[in-house]
Amino acid sequence: MSSYDLYSTPVSTDTWNVSMSGDTRFTWEYDGGRDRLLSLYQKGKDKQWDAQKRIDWDLEVDPDNVAQLPEQLSPLFGSDIWEKMTQKERDEFWRHQGSWMFSQFLHGEQGALNVSARIVQSVPDLDSKFYAATQAMDEARHVELYTRFVHEKIGMYYPINQDLAKLLAESLEDSRWDLPYLGMQVLIEGLALAAFGLYRDISQNALVKQLLAYVMQDEARHVAFGRLALKDYYAELTTRERAEREEFVVEGCHLLRDRFQGREIFERLGLPVGQCLEYVEHSEPFRLYQSMLFSRIVPCVRDIGLWGEKVQAAYADMGVLDNAKSDLEVLMRQDEEIAEKADEERYERELATRRHEVDEAIALGGAPE
Repeated sequence: MSSYDLYSTPVSTDTWNVSMSGDTRFTWEYDGGRDRLLSLYQKGKDKQWDAQKRIDWDLEVDPDNVAQLPEQLSPLFGSDIWEKMTQKERDEFWRHQGSWMFSQFLHGEQGALNVSARIVQSVPDLDSKFYAATQAMDEARHVELYTRFVHEKIGMYYPINQDLAKLLAESLEDSRWDLPYLGMQVLIEGLALAAFGLYRDISQNALVKQLLAYVMQDEARHVAFGRLALKDYYAELTTRERAEREEFVVEGCHLLRDRFQGREIFERLGLPVGQCLEYVEHSEPFRLYQSMLFSRIVPCVRDIGLWGEKVQAAYADMGVLDNAKSDLEVLMRQDEEIAEKADEERYERELATRRHEVDEAIALGGAPE
């Protein structure tokens, strides 16, 4: 089977080219720097890890239900469409759902890789360049990890969602140095962090829980980077400049909301797209899911000072305004603790395996000839 047979729909062999404008900024001032950003840079260096060695790739995954979710968490559960499906059709839907979801995670990480490289070039201060360089390495590892997971454990890729592609392009095309930060570090990374956390917590598959926990350990730092880098700068903006950023936030959040409706799955499987989208849009589980997806974005947007009436009205209309009360520091500490616990559990499993091997060797050594 060729690599192209792994794609749910044909993909172009050409690269997707996004024209970028703006300056590459050098600074010759090497003294000083913000302590919190430099501490984050140090943590970024300390927390580097190898996706080939830290992940238990031998753990099994069912491609027909990647995250081992109960039937009730299908986006179409309870609809007439779902009720009419055979078990084989439901299994196929679950496989496409898993492929689509993890493919979007993969595409988002490649976007983050390119944006973090752009930030190294465009940001004016050296402490931000330092940290963005560590993030580029993080994102390369995440692309490596998700590529292997989708290829080996699911066996099917989905192309990039067009709403995600549009937000990536807009983040890169703008000449203002802060827009890649805002689009990627706050919006795309913020939504990814919430989505990873949701799947980490509800998944019953050990490999899925493990790799999401480790990726989130990195992503928590990335969102913190965006907050630290933008908060001081946005405090100095004019009313007009702040309004322009808030307009970008509102448009970006609508794109991210639409990104998770799953239109591509319905189209690929020949399901009635309009009917499926209407059901998903009005289902209570999806409303709850959507609210949870914005649990990291909303408090971050508030914290960096883009909290005008238009932004608040948009979040109220989307039903996610209550997320402004969330404590990002607490959430991110929890993400780091969960990754550390996953490391401890992995170590205990490896230790138990080694003990078993030693016991077997001793038993064989003492066996009569």
